[in-house]
Amino acid sequence: MAAKGLSLARARVLITNDDGINAPGLKLLEKVFGPLAREVWVVAPETEQSATSHSLTLRRPLRIRHISEHRFAVDGTPTDCVLMAIRELMKETPPDLVISGINRGGNVGEDITYSGTVAAAMEGTLLGVPSIAFSQVWADGHPVKWATAESWTPRVLKVLFAEAWPKGVLMNVNFPNVTPRRVSGIEATRQGLRKIGSDLVSGVDPRGEPYYWIGAQRREERYRPGSDLEAIGRGAVSVTPLTMDLTHAPMLKKMRNRFK
Repeated sequence: MAAKGLSLARARVLITNDDGINAPGLKLLEKVFGPLAREVWVVAPETEQSATSHSLTLRRPLRIRHISEHRFAVDGTPTDCVLMAIRELMKETPPDLVISGINRGGNVGEDITYSGTVAAAMEGTLLGVPSIAFSQVWADGHPVKWATAESWTPRVLKVLFAEAWPKGVLMNVNFPNVTPRRVSGIEATRQGLRKIGSDLVSGVDPRGEPYYWIGAQRREERYRPGSDLEAIGRGAVSVTPLTMDLTHAPMLKKMRNRFK
């Protein structure tokens, strides 16, 4: 698996997301890649699948709706979409690149482990295809700055394709919540640290049964220099290489010595 030197002009690109087939971020990716790639396929969830992580549908059959040429909706998760696209819809001519997004909202810090957007790129990586997840940070109650993602996506691609990616590595890209002209640049970052779920709310439904609702509030630590959270906060585009191997190498070495 190597993205270095990938020519979009000759590439077949698979686009997916977790916001659903009608999401504005998906349409923006189609707009951006249309003139750049030889061929663009869209295989996206029928409905929003945010925070589904890397879940795969195993207990029921999946349905595929053919919308138009090279455009399909799947009644499943983002992971289902990538799997169905590569193993079924595009099996005769597999994609050269998997692109997921553009998510409405950032996927930084702990978002990465919950994100269906990132999970779609993970599935592409597992299937041997270079994969990138794109997300646009925004503030609730304010317009999403889609123009920033549109303007900076081609620049990010140029930088990424200048490097060879190791096997099992995917790229997680986040655009800051600023206008295109105020973006300070593109930075290589590591995953930051924070935790969602600080505003857990409880109540009683009309039948008298208790319920609990997990809100979006986050408990945040001081952002480490070099992290995705810190870079986004300064107005930079954050690019984080992620690996599918979750093994913690230093701890593994200690454990092997201990268990001898």
